[in-house]
Amino acid sequence: MLQRDYILELISQFAEAVKESLHRAKKDLDPEACQEVEHQIGDLLELDYTTALSLAPDSLVTMMVLSGIGDSVASYVCYSLTQLAGVYKQRGDEDLSHIRLAQAKAVAESFGCDPDVVPEEFADEA
Repeated sequence: MLQRDYILELISQFAEAVKESLHRAKKDLDPEACQEVEHQIGDLLELDYTTALSLAPDSLVTMMVLSGIGDSVASYVCYSLTQLAGVYKQRGDEDLSHIRLAQAKAVAESFGCDPDVVPEEFADEA
């Protein structure tokens, strides 16, 4: 029960921080907002964000599994990475867009989440 409450609190904090940053990233194609989203993903996974998001897709999944909370946060990570991929594509950064999309796809496949489903906490952002 205590672990479940902890994970729910992590997800709640993550969603609040990411929603605001994603909104700015999409609206203004703001590179700082993109970096904030990446930072939040790293924090959620309890990893340095530059390390976490420089990992190959399969390695990112492995780190999520090792964190012990990968199953609980996969849909949020997948959604955030997919949204970032779209922003990077709009900014003309095709390479980074492809990397984030590949990471999102690996998370989706490994944890059985649908990248097209918007998590409830992000429903008003979609």
